[in-house]
Amino acid sequence: MSKKHEYGLLIDYEYCTGCYSCQVACAQEYNWPAGMGGIRVNEIIQKLPKGKHYLTYLPFPTELCVLCKPRTKKGLPPACVKHCMSGCMTYGAVEDLAKEMTKKPRMVLWVPK
Repeated sequence: MSKKHEYGLLIDYEYCTGCYSCQVACAQEYNWPAGMGGIRVNEIIQKLPKGKHYLTYLPFPTELCVLCKPRTKKGLPPACVKHCMSGCMTYGAVEDLAKEMTKKPRMVLWVPK
């Protein structure tokens, strides 16, 4: 275990429904102007055989994300985690989140600088 206790965000994008509530919550928390924010929901479309498509949503923090330091200092989760309607985001210690990642594919672990 490292001496520095780092926190991060684990995103299980298998369950993201693309509701954009994380993106809206972040924008409202920090009064970001339109087009800016600490998290963006990316829509990924994969072409499959026989003219079919597979749609995936991937919420991913931007360089503006600070994991809601004012909220987490009070013991509250980041706004994106609190408002995630599918419950696919988890905030916690990086070591714990990394262990969680080993349980299944399609997860992303993000740690701010």
